[in-house]
Amino acid sequence: MFDSILVPTDGSEHATRAAEHGAALSRAFSATLHVMAVIDTRTAGGPFSSGELDDETRDRMTADAEETVTAITDAVDATGTVQTTIRTGNPADEICAYRDERDIDLIAMGTHGRTGVGRYLAGSVTESVVRQADVPVFTVRATEQSRATDSYDDILIPTDGSTSATAAVEPACEIAAQFDSRVHVLNVVNLGDVATGSEYTLPKDLIDTLESQGEKVTERIAARARDSGVDAVTAVVDGFPAADILDYAEENDVDLIAMGTAGRTGLNRFLMGSTTERVIRHADMPVLAVNARDQRGDAT
Repeated sequence: MFDSILVPTDGSEHATRAAEHGAALSRAFSATLHVMAVIDTRTAGGPFSSGELDDETRDRMTADAEETVTAITDAVDATGTVQTTIRTGNPADEICAYRDERDIDLIAMGTHGRTGVGRYLAGSVTESVVRQADVPVFTVRATEQSRATDSYDDILIPTDGSTSATAAVEPACEIAAQFDSRVHVLNVVNLGDVATGSEYTLPKDLIDTLESQGEKVTERIAARARDSGVDAVTAVVDGFPAADILDYAEENDVDLIAMGTAGRTGLNRFLMGSTTERVIRHADMPVLAVNARDQRGDAT
């Protein structure tokens, strides 16, 4: 499924950790690893810069980018083909353009980066790529839990039953099959969407109905995982999606969270800009974000 993997880097610890995961995935799938640095002309000359660089500044930034790319290729253990590139422009746009030009299957990048030139900050470049890219984006923070790159023993798939949320199932199961992982399928009955005040209590029959729907949704996805030869378990909890996804991941020693970047409105939603972004920002383990492009097309 993943024949080519792109690792954008700014030389930060988070980007380096993402490169290590990208290299591990490239080994598992015998994929070509592409390492990329982008010279961000927007930030080079300060907040009032027009984006035009003098030759000396451009040469210095190019040398820095080359050094960053070389450091990554030297640091990671990529057993297959490695290709490198340096581009100039808006980082998110250049990353997505390179993906289209080279038919990249997965992008692995840090969720935080260094400030200044070439930064990949959460809320900026990484989240922009997650929104734009029509391939899975493997996001990583440099934490103790993201150190292990040779195994993903437990993979969590949160779902609300929507097509967008289900978009993460296939790539998650592909990774699970390669690493002999167990898949956890989680549905969160989102009490926050209907409980508008502290004094309001949901009727028990409504909660029972939502939990029953959640059980059907999770079991349907678990069955898909088992059909692909992957062990799977299910869970339904009541609460608030982002917090409960992170809590479940911590309590069950999850190594990777895989989720869609858009979901249905209303109960149990996983909307980009809401649950998925919160999970990407705060998860100590990597998050595989999968954008359901057919939903984006329908919306436009």
